[in-house]
Amino acid sequence: MPGGWVYIMTNRPNGTLYIGVTSDLARRVWEHREGVTDGFTKRYGLKRLVYFERHEDIRLALQREKTLKHWSRAWKVALILADNPTWDDFYPLLA
Repeated sequence: MPGGWVYIMTNRPNGTLYIGVTSDLARRVWEHREGVTDGFTKRYGLKRLVYFERHEDIRLALQREKTLKHWSRAWKVALILADNPTWDDFYPLLA
């Protein structure tokens, strides 16, 4: 099985959060930023990649996404702050 990525997008520090999973992180984040697909991220202007993690198997990434979506907001924010205390946009690192 190919690998996958779990990621979190937001519109600003402590803003609305979106958790997603993909096999191609750079492409998927570009799609969110450009508003290519109608949906939650486009409606709320979520263009800032603030967290991501790699999984060797896409099935593990899908399970991790489901787990994170059931976490409280405080836990999600703590996860982001552990790696990204200034809520920087990591998208430029993917290019």
